[in-house]
Amino acid sequence: MKHFKYIIALAGMMLGASSCSDSGSGFLDVPTQSGLDPEQASDPEKFCNAAYASLLNMRDVKLWAWGDVRSDDAYKGGGGTNDGYTEHCYETGTHIVTTFTEPDGYWFVQYCGISRCNTALNALETVSEEDFPDKVVRQAEMRFLRGHFYFLLKILFRNIPYVDETVPTEEYPNISNVALSDVELWNKIIADFKFAFDNLPPKQEDVGRANKYTAAAYLAKAYLYKAYRQNEKNDVVSIDMDDMNAVVTYTGEVMKSDYGLEEDFGYNFLPEFENGVESIFAVQFSKDDGTMFGNLNFADFLSCPQGLGCCDFHKPSQNLVNAFKTSKGLPMFKVQNGTYTENYDISNYSLTKAADPRLFHTVAIDGLPYKYNEELLFQNSWNRNPEVYGNFASMKENVDPSCDCFVNLSPYYANSMNKILIRYADVLLMRAEALIELNRASEALPLINQIRQRAKDSANGLVNYSDPDLKPKMEIELYVDGQNCTWSQDFARYALRWERRLEFAMENMRFFDLVRWGIADEVMNKYFQSERARRSYLKEAVFTKNKNEYAPIPQQQIGYSKNLYKQNYGW
Repeated sequence: MKHFKYIIALAGMMLGASSCSDSGSGFLDVPTQSGLDPEQASDPEKFCNAAYASLLNMRDVKLWAWGDVRSDDAYKGGGGTNDGYTEHCYETGTHIVTTFTEPDGYWFVQYCGISRCNTALNALETVSEEDFPDKVVRQAEMRFLRGHFYFLLKILFRNIPYVDETVPTEEYPNISNVALSDVELWNKIIADFKFAFDNLPPKQEDVGRANKYTAAAYLAKAYLYKAYRQNEKNDVVSIDMDDMNAVVTYTGEVMKSDYGLEEDFGYNFLPEFENGVESIFAVQFSKDDGTMFGNLNFADFLSCPQGLGCCDFHKPSQNLVNAFKTSKGLPMFKVQNGTYTENYDISNYSLTKAADPRLFHTVAIDGLPYKYNEELLFQNSWNRNPEVYGNFASMKENVDPSCDCFVNLSPYYANSMNKILIRYADVLLMRAEALIELNRASEALPLINQIRQRAKDSANGLVNYSDPDLKPKMEIELYVDGQNCTWSQDFARYALRWERRLEFAMENMRFFDLVRWGIADEVMNKYFQSERARRSYLKEAVFTKNKNEYAPIPQQQIGYSKNLYKQNYGW
């Protein structure tokens, strides 16, 4: 594992200066596959490693800002509303302009990765399998990585230009971001993952490389997003059952593998358990690897609590914390007049009330161990601006400061713990979601209960104080049809969506789930209405339907395209 990390770190150093190094450039200006030096082309492995190294270049991506802060799961955090002003505007849905540099940086970084994949694919075409036995496997890896980068662009911007290794450079100025329909673009992404699935081995010698089941998991995810058909205004107008069946097919492939749930939920977020049985694909961060600072997780380093370093961004919302409350072990939603409503946000959660154990793996709470260290209790004083952003901190992406993976880059503190991009729990819940929409809800029940049973098993020793009176009350039970619930399709759908929120809280997925389901406006405006009493800076927050589902195409990119690119609906 470490060997492969060093390889991609060095590859990033070697190619970083000559490819995608100027963040002010447009996508069409990025050096690509044409004009390869014959001497360089004789060693395609270097280009493949450089493509993997693009995964490390996540500082401008900050998935937490796009997947959590725009949702009901998280506040932006930091020193105040002007500290990270772009993220503040996206959090509140107000004053967003198309010239913000952060979305442009996200666009640029992903296309740098795509450019490296295309370069590698062309380099691979110059060698024979006899001279390079790994040729087809590396081609599959590059197409997997390209699919990954396009997937991230697709869920944030929706309308994006698609370029593969077969497109001549001179044709780039003629490729529009709306040349392909929504479905056609998803099919391009799916084709890359399918090629990877068909040509990758079940296991790779180097931990961190994509394998057959990694591709299957991403195939399922792409089909799941594609299944929710959206019109030009971003409304979900239908659900395609063929796509849902494909989700069932490819999640089934992963379930045949050696991947599975970790014994304890918390193992997914501890460096000593990285690349474990649940981690299907993860960014392989590292330190002391010959680079200036190490290839650390610079995308999440701002979330370190102020009491341990800097800068206390990415803060769990009170709404999220309240969502972990349970009644008789089940989430607190109920049926009223034929519809499901939540009653968890009537009052704030306190340690005297029962909660799902996953809360204490996810959220740092005053007086409780930070990252399972009973000698290090989280304190409200560690919050940088509690008057604005409250007293909770995010834990999953952070580490115990006593870990040698915690690196002082004063005034910042980063860490080298891997970042899981897709894990086995997601495979189970994607499968459950597809089964529910296929009207096979009974088959989804045991899958959701697997997730809940693992959460229940993860309570033992979580905060193992010698004084039991100081231990929070944890309570979680399985769904039992006909006893504690009526497992209809509607109930199952609601339970599935709730389960995804609790299982993947603060893992950068929530907002994209809401958009996929077509309920972002409903959920977010209800959230803003309830949160205004807690957070005054949200008093004018609003989610604008048929607009805020996607970020606008960066005006910088429209300019570089000489206005060939079309702006997203509503912007």
